[in-house]
Amino acid sequence: MSALPPDPPPDRQPVTRRMPPVVPESAVPAASAPPPAVTPAGSPAAAVPPAWAPPGPTPPPRSRVVLRAGPFWGGAFATALVAALVGVVGVLVLQSILDVDLVVKDPAGVENDYLAYGLAGFVAAIAAAALLHLLVVSTPRPRAFFGWILALGIVVAALLPLTWTDDTTSALCTGLVNLLIGVAIWSLLSGVLARTTAVVTT
Repeated sequence: MSALPPDPPPDRQPVTRRMPPVVPESAVPAASAPPPAVTPAGSPAAAVPPAWAPPGPTPPPRSRVVLRAGPFWGGAFATALVAALVGVVGVLVLQSILDVDLVVKDPAGVENDYLAYGLAGFVAAIAAAALLHLLVVSTPRPRAFFGWILALGIVVAALLPLTWTDDTTSALCTGLVNLLIGVAIWSLLSGVLARTTAVVTT
Protein backbone atom coordinates (compact mmCIF):
# COMPACT_ATOMS: atom_id res chain seq x y z
CA MET A 1 0.00 0.00 0.00
CA SER A 2 1.45 3.23 -0.94
CA ALA A 3 2.18 5.93 1.68
CA LEU A 4 -0.10 8.97 1.75
CA PRO A 5 1.49 12.30 1.04
CA PRO A 6 1.83 14.55 4.05
CA ASP A 7 -0.80 17.20 4.59
CA PRO A 8 0.13 20.53 3.21
CA PRO A 9 1.12 23.10 5.89
CA PRO A 10 -1.59 25.51 6.79
CA ASP A 11 -1.48 28.89 5.22
CA ARG A 12 0.34 31.46 7.41
CA GLN A 13 -1.71 34.39 8.34
CA PRO A 14 0.06 37.84 7.99
CA VAL A 15 1.27 39.23 11.30
CA THR A 16 -0.02 42.74 12.02
CA ARG A 17 1.85 44.89 14.60
CA ARG A 18 -0.40 46.98 16.87
CA MET A 19 0.68 50.61 17.33
CA PRO A 20 0.01 52.23 20.71
CA PRO A 21 -3.04 54.48 20.68
CA VAL A 22 -2.41 58.22 20.15
CA VAL A 23 -3.50 60.23 23.17
CA PRO A 24 -4.40 63.94 22.57
CA GLU A 25 -2.31 66.55 24.41
CA SER A 26 -5.37 67.91 26.22
CA ALA A 27 -5.81 64.52 27.86
CA VAL A 28 -2.24 64.47 29.17
CA PRO A 29 -2.22 65.71 32.79
CA ALA A 30 -0.08 68.80 33.40
CA ALA A 31 2.94 68.56 35.58
CA SER A 32 1.94 69.06 39.16
CA ALA A 33 3.17 72.22 40.92
CA PRO A 34 5.94 71.76 43.42
CA PRO A 35 4.74 71.41 46.98
CA PRO A 36 4.82 74.61 49.08
CA ALA A 37 7.90 75.23 51.11
CA VAL A 38 7.57 74.17 54.69
CA THR A 39 8.96 76.58 57.27
CA PRO A 40 10.93 74.61 59.80
CA ALA A 41 9.77 74.78 63.35
CA GLY A 42 11.35 77.54 65.42
CA SER A 43 12.27 79.80 62.50
CA PRO A 44 10.61 83.27 62.41
CA ALA A 45 8.03 83.63 59.68
CA ALA A 46 7.07 86.92 58.04
CA ALA A 47 3.82 88.23 59.44
CA VAL A 48 1.24 88.55 56.70
CA PRO A 49 -1.58 90.97 57.59
CA PRO A 50 -5.04 89.64 56.88
CA ALA A 51 -7.02 91.07 54.02
CA TRP A 52 -9.46 92.74 56.38
CA ALA A 53 -6.78 94.54 58.42
CA PRO A 54 -7.29 98.36 58.56
CA PRO A 55 -4.62 100.63 57.02
CA GLY A 56 -1.81 101.90 59.21
CA PRO A 57 -2.05 105.22 61.07
CA THR A 58 -1.59 108.30 58.93
CA PRO A 59 0.75 111.05 60.16
CA PRO A 60 -1.05 114.02 61.73
CA PRO A 61 -1.31 117.13 59.53
CA ARG A 62 1.13 119.95 60.19
CA SER A 63 0.09 123.56 60.36
CA ARG A 64 2.19 126.68 60.01
CA VAL A 65 1.54 130.41 60.06
CA VAL A 66 2.10 132.26 56.79
CA LEU A 67 2.75 136.01 57.03
CA ARG A 68 2.14 138.39 54.14
CA ALA A 69 5.14 140.62 54.61
CA GLY A 70 4.01 143.47 52.35
CA PRO A 71 0.67 144.26 54.03
CA PHE A 72 2.20 143.56 57.44
CA TRP A 73 4.93 146.17 57.07
CA GLY A 74 2.48 148.62 55.56
CA GLY A 75 0.43 148.30 58.74
CA ALA A 76 3.61 148.52 60.80
CA PHE A 77 4.57 151.90 59.30
CA ALA A 78 1.02 153.16 59.82
CA THR A 79 1.27 152.03 63.45
CA ALA A 80 4.58 153.88 63.80
CA LEU A 81 2.96 157.06 62.50
CA VAL A 82 0.12 156.73 65.02
CA ALA A 83 2.59 156.12 67.86
CA ALA A 84 4.54 159.24 66.90
CA LEU A 85 1.36 161.31 66.88
CA VAL A 86 0.34 159.94 70.29
CA GLY A 87 3.66 161.16 71.68
CA VAL A 88 3.25 164.58 70.11
CA VAL A 89 -0.33 164.92 71.44
CA GLY A 90 0.82 163.84 74.90
CA VAL A 91 3.50 166.53 74.99
CA LEU A 92 1.02 169.09 73.66
CA VAL A 93 -1.67 168.36 76.26
CA LEU A 94 0.47 167.79 79.34
CA GLN A 95 3.35 170.17 78.79
CA SER A 96 1.93 172.98 76.67
CA ILE A 97 -1.66 173.06 77.96
CA LEU A 98 -1.49 171.68 81.53
CA ASP A 99 1.98 173.16 82.11
CA VAL A 100 3.53 169.93 83.40
CA ASP A 101 7.25 169.57 82.85
CA LEU A 102 7.75 166.16 81.25
CA VAL A 103 10.97 164.24 81.68
CA VAL A 104 11.92 163.92 78.04
CA LYS A 105 14.98 161.92 77.07
CA ASP A 106 16.51 163.01 73.79
CA PRO A 107 19.04 160.38 72.65
CA ALA A 108 18.80 161.59 69.04
CA GLY A 109 19.71 165.15 70.02
CA VAL A 110 16.83 166.85 68.21
CA GLU A 111 16.49 169.39 71.06
CA ASN A 112 12.71 169.52 70.75
CA ASP A 113 10.28 167.70 73.01
CA TYR A 114 7.70 167.20 70.27
CA LEU A 115 10.22 165.76 67.83
CA ALA A 116 11.89 163.70 70.54
CA TYR A 117 8.64 162.02 71.59
CA GLY A 118 7.46 161.63 67.98
CA LEU A 119 10.73 159.99 66.95
CA ALA A 120 10.73 157.77 70.04
CA GLY A 121 7.19 156.56 69.29
CA PHE A 122 8.03 155.89 65.64
CA VAL A 123 11.19 153.93 66.45
CA ALA A 124 9.45 151.96 69.20
CA ALA A 125 6.68 150.89 66.82
CA ILE A 126 9.13 149.77 64.11
CA ALA A 127 11.15 147.80 66.68
CA ALA A 128 7.98 146.13 67.98
CA ALA A 129 6.93 145.21 64.42
CA ALA A 130 10.35 143.68 63.73
CA LEU A 131 10.09 141.68 66.95
CA LEU A 132 6.61 140.46 66.00
CA HIS A 133 7.77 139.42 62.53
CA LEU A 134 10.66 137.47 64.07
CA LEU A 135 8.33 135.74 66.51
CA VAL A 136 5.92 134.75 63.73
CA VAL A 137 8.62 132.97 61.70
CA SER A 138 10.45 131.38 64.64
CA THR A 139 8.02 130.56 67.47
CA PRO A 140 4.90 128.36 67.71
CA ARG A 141 2.74 130.96 69.53
CA PRO A 142 3.84 134.41 68.33
CA ARG A 143 0.81 136.32 69.70
CA ALA A 144 1.31 135.01 73.22
CA PHE A 145 5.04 135.76 73.28
CA PHE A 146 4.54 139.19 71.73
CA GLY A 147 1.85 140.05 74.28
CA TRP A 148 4.05 139.14 77.22
CA ILE A 149 7.14 140.93 75.88
CA LEU A 150 5.26 144.09 74.98
CA ALA A 151 3.28 144.16 78.23
CA LEU A 152 6.45 143.97 80.30
CA GLY A 153 8.11 146.58 78.09
CA ILE A 154 5.17 148.96 78.57
CA VAL A 155 5.32 148.54 82.34
CA VAL A 156 9.04 149.35 82.31
CA ALA A 157 8.50 152.40 80.09
CA ALA A 158 5.70 153.68 82.36
CA LEU A 159 7.68 153.26 85.59
CA LEU A 160 11.10 154.28 84.32
CA PRO A 161 10.49 158.07 84.56
CA LEU A 162 10.17 157.65 88.35
CA THR A 163 13.90 156.95 88.38
CA TRP A 164 14.74 160.04 86.33
CA THR A 165 13.39 162.78 88.60
CA ASP A 166 12.19 163.44 92.13
CA ASP A 167 9.13 165.30 90.84
CA THR A 168 6.40 162.68 91.15
CA THR A 169 3.87 164.60 89.06
CA SER A 170 6.29 165.05 86.20
CA ALA A 171 7.38 161.42 86.37
CA LEU A 172 3.80 160.10 86.42
CA CYS A 173 2.73 162.28 83.50
CA THR A 174 5.75 161.17 81.49
CA GLY A 175 4.96 157.55 82.33
CA LEU A 176 1.37 158.11 81.21
CA VAL A 177 2.50 159.29 77.78
CA ASN A 178 4.80 156.27 77.51
CA LEU A 179 1.90 154.02 78.51
CA LEU A 180 -0.40 155.45 75.85
CA ILE A 181 2.24 155.01 73.17
CA GLY A 182 2.82 151.40 74.19
CA VAL A 183 -0.89 150.54 74.27
CA ALA A 184 -1.38 152.08 70.82
CA ILE A 185 1.51 150.04 69.39
CA TRP A 186 0.26 146.82 71.00
CA SER A 187 -3.35 147.14 69.88
CA LEU A 188 -2.59 148.24 66.33
CA LEU A 189 0.09 145.63 65.66
CA SER A 190 -2.14 142.88 67.03
CA GLY A 191 -4.83 143.90 64.56
CA VAL A 192 -2.32 144.07 61.71
CA LEU A 193 -1.08 140.57 62.55
CA ALA A 194 -4.61 139.16 62.56
CA ARG A 195 -5.25 140.61 59.09
CA THR A 196 -1.98 139.55 57.46
CA THR A 197 -1.51 135.97 58.67
CA ALA A 198 -3.13 132.68 57.74
CA VAL A 199 -2.76 129.13 59.11
CA VAL A 200 -1.83 126.65 56.36
CA THR A 201 -2.19 122.89 56.94
CA THR A 202 0.26 120.63 55.11
